[in-house]
Parts: sequence; C-alpha cells; structure tokens
Amino acid sequence: MCGIVAAVSQRNIVSILVEGLKRLEYRGYDSCGVAVHQDGALRRARSTSRVAELDALIAEDGVAGFTGIAHTRWATHGVPAVCNAHPHFSRERIALVHNGIIENHEELRAELRAKGYEFSSQTDTEVIAHLVDHHYDGDLFAAVKTAIVQLKGAYAIAVFCRDEPHRVVGARAGSPLILGVGEGENFLASDAMALAGVTNQIVYLEEGDMVDLQVGKFWIEAREGDSFTRVEREVRTVYAHSGAAELGPYRHFMQKEIFEQPRAIGDTLEGVEGITPELFGDGAYKVFKDIDSVLILACGTSYYSGCTAKYWLESIAGISTQVEIASEYRYRDSVPNPRSLVVTISQSGETADTIAALKHAKSLGMEHTLTICNVSTSAMVRECKLAYITRAGVEIGVASTKAFSTQLAGLFLLTLAIAQTRGRLTDAQEADYIRQMRHLPVALQGVLALEPQIIAWSQDFAKKHNALFLGRGLHYPIALEGALKLKEISYIHAEAYPAGELKHGPLALVDSEMPVVTVAPNDALVDKLKSNMQEVKARGGELYVFADADSRIESESGVHVIRMPEHYGALSPILHVVPLQLLAYHTACARGTDVDKPRNLAKSVTVE
Repeated sequence: MCGIVAAVSQRNIVSILVEGLKRLEYRGYDSCGVAVHQDGALRRARSTSRVAELDALIAEDGVAGFTGIAHTRWATHGVPAVCNAHPHFSRERIALVHNGIIENHEELRAELRAKGYEFSSQTDTEVIAHLVDHHYDGDLFAAVKTAIVQLKGAYAIAVFCRDEPHRVVGARAGSPLILGVGEGENFLASDAMALAGVTNQIVYLEEGDMVDLQVGKFWIEAREGDSFTRVEREVRTVYAHSGAAELGPYRHFMQKEIFEQPRAIGDTLEGVEGITPELFGDGAYKVFKDIDSVLILACGTSYYSGCTAKYWLESIAGISTQVEIASEYRYRDSVPNPRSLVVTISQSGETADTIAALKHAKSLGMEHTLTICNVSTSAMVRECKLAYITRAGVEIGVASTKAFSTQLAGLFLLTLAIAQTRGRLTDAQEADYIRQMRHLPVALQGVLALEPQIIAWSQDFAKKHNALFLGRGLHYPIALEGALKLKEISYIHAEAYPAGELKHGPLALVDSEMPVVTVAPNDALVDKLKSNMQEVKARGGELYVFADADSRIESESGVHVIRMPEHYGALSPILHVVPLQLLAYHTACARGTDVDKPRNLAKSVTVE
C-alpha cells in the first residue's frame, strides 16, 4: 500500500530516497514526503502531488542530508492533505514514517495530549512519533522499542532523531519492511524494488523484528511478547529490476501488462513437463494424499481466481472446495478441518487480510498450507509450507491483469496435481492438459488481436453509468472479475451475476441504458445462457456478448457479438478474462480517468 524508503550514508541520500519513491509509485498514493538530518536540524518537504513535484520542491528548498526517510501515503486516517502527509515530526526532534494502522491511536492520543503534546494531523502515525519522543532519553533504539510495545495494530516504521544524526531505526509487525545492506551505508524499504540499482543485498525482516541502522553496521532484534532478543537474519542477493517499470510503446502500464500475458503465462508454466505434486514443494505428495478438502483464502481479484479454481478442483480433482473472502473468514465462527489444504492467493504476498486469515486458520489447527503468489520472498511464501510462484513479473497498474491470469495458471496446475494424487488423472488426460497449457500463449495472442473491436464497444460504454456482467458456471467468476475491472478504473458502477439469477431480481435494472456484458463460451450451459440473454433482449437491454466461434450466437439489433478465436474447454476462463480487461481499459481511456492509479485505490493492500 504505502511506500517507505530510508537511508543512513556518508553521501547525500535525497536522490536515492526520491528515486525509491518513484519506483514505489505503482502501489498507489495520495501524498508523499521526505525528511532528512540537515545542519543539525530536521528538514522536510511534503506534497499532495506526484513524486516528481516533490522532487522539484526538494530542489527548490535545497533539502539535502546523509540520513533520511521518505514515504508515499495512501490515506486511512485523515484526508489527503499536506498536514497528514508523512514524514511526521515530534517536537522537531523525532521524524517518522509509517505503513499500517494503529488501532489504539485514540487512546494513545488522549494520553499524549495530557502530557502536553500537540497534534497537527488527523493521522494515527503522528501518535507513534510523539510516543517515541516521549520515551526518548538519548537512545533512539530503546525509545522505539518501548513505544512499539504500546501499539496495537499493524505497522512498518522508519524513524530517526535530530540528536543522533547517523542512525535510523525500523520495526515491523503486520506490514512488510526490508533492510538493504550497502558498503558503508544501509537502507530500509517496504519493497526491494525501491532499492534497485542501490543494493541487491537484502534482509527480509520477520514479524516483530526491529533493526538499528548505522553507517557501517546494523543489528536486528526479534520481539517475543514484550521482550527482545538479538538475532541474525539471512542476507539474500535479490535482483529487483527497475527496467520492468518502463512503459515502452504502450499508453499505460495496464495496457502493457494486458499484452504481456502470453509471456507471463509462458514463464509461469516454464519447465512444467509433467504433472507432479513436487511442483508445489517438497512434501507436497504426502500433503495432497492426506487432505480431504480445500479452503481458499483471498481478497479482491485473487478471490475471483479462487472462485474459478473451485470449479476446477471439484470437477477435475473431485475434492470439496470452499472459497472465503479473507477479511471475513477470520472474524466468523468457522468449523476447522485439520485435513483441509489452506490455499492463499496473493499477487504481492503481503496482503494483510490474507496473511491474517492464514494465521487464523493455522491457529485452528489447519497446518496444511500452500500459497499461489507472484513474489518468492514475500511473507505469504515464508508463512506457508508449500508454494507455487507465478512469474508474472512486476505489475505496475493497480488493476491486476497478468497477475490474475498467472494465478489461474498456477491454480489449474494445483488442480491437476491433486487430481493425479487422488487417482483422477489418466496419462492421456495429463498429456492433453499439458498440450492445452503450452498452447495458451498462442491462444492469448489471438484474443489480444480483438482489441480494435473492443475499442469500438468502449465508446458506447464510456457514456454509461451502470453495467451488468453475466456468466454461468466456470465463467461466473470471470464475469465478477470483468465487473470489478470496469469499476476500478472507469468508475462506472458494475455488477456481475450468474445469468440464471437475472429473473430473481437484477432483471428489474435492465433497460435500454443498461449494457449487459455476457461471457458466452460454447460449454454445457450455453443454451441456458441464450435463454437468459433473451430475457434481457425482451426488456430492451443492450447485450454485448463475448462468444466462442461455434456457439451460434449472432449479431442483431440489440445484440453485439465479438467472437473468440477458439473454444478452450476448462482453460477458457484464462482466455475470456482478457477481452473484459481490454473493455475496462479502453472505456477508462475514453472517460479520461487515471488508468494506472485509480482514485482511492492502492496496489498492495498491507493494512486491514
């Protein structure tokens, strides 16, 4: 969600901080800021514009220093305003940036006000800065240690003090934070990508860790309850290539990432010569033999990939599957099953709600855990026993595209591996599925060639305020994903329904101003779907149909048809989601919205 960059060096680090923020812009933000130790005092620049404007402000004000922190903020407590932008100061002595949410901030605010502290923002973050200042007695590390014990909620913080000019302290609980190790300098960041080109020596701080950064050294302490113990963490070589963030010939990153899907799918399936449980890690065969059900936990787009996988897992692998919205699962009374495989799905691997749901499931005795994730070094991967790493590459656009399709590819492999373990996959079926998967990149290229026809549709959609999406069976979750994409980037209200549910209420919304997008593969439910389409047509609705070539759905008055290049059976959802992505993208372009950074949204949701 928010971005953190911090540094302790013997050189001016402002350009490093600003460049780090630029690399984190894709996460989404509404304000940004930098603070440094300069001439014995704290200096700060903050803006509610883009990082480029912040950079100009820094140059104008002559901000420079050897020690500093920087931040991009996505508003939670307090509106987007300069007074709420990070870094926050306390008594011109403590400077602090923070990702996460402090749940007991109101209680702490009252206590600090009683001690004479004045607040200049509505943020929960300012509470932490004042709390650290209150406990400061010449040792910043000790002050932060005492302060965080009083915090309830999630945080990743970087803080420095006017009186200790070559020191930055970091701490994390529930939000990601990494340490970058340099030569005679050290760094903190919320994402290794922020430090691309600066250092590739990375330490992934674990839950509860604190780190003390100085010019030529650092140390880490792990928290257990209210006590801390010095620990060693592995320094890894991580190549976070910033080149992945180059736009190239495309108008937006979202368009670029839609067109990268053939490559992303190919990379994700690279090396898969046959189906084996060991694709998901050592010991997977034993786990798959032991389980009798699957529980999928995810949020947003990842939740819809899980809903698609439910159809695959139950029809192909013959295993009972439940899909839960992660933010709801942990707060309801559920019936745990120790023999269930808990599958989490996340692009970043740092999604706070999904990590919390995973930990909740484990606390209930569900120890068989597996993640489908795009980041091999993420908290989700470290938390699960088994994993399949998708290889979508860096996804900059807030609205997920290639991460979603590669999740589907990973989930289909999981389906086949479980089916094989349960004796439900013959050699002939395995060979046929592998052939189909290898052909996916070519099939996707054929779908992308439909872009000109979809652009024509988008001109109509751009004038609308509402839309309905319909699908049946395996393609209902794809309709849900299509509606989500349109909402996210065009700001058109969109809903998705199983087509058979039209007559149970949603049909009341249908009129000539309501476009109805229909996902119509030539599967066992196509005739039922045609009947549902007639219900729309009879009420004067305008149908926009993505149909397989052999589904015998023709264009006519009120019915617009784009034909998919080929029918793809069980893997059809991976193809059918692409035109929905393109429709949302070109509609947003026609409406002039900020496609890659839609309002109010963030890329990596690391708060609850």
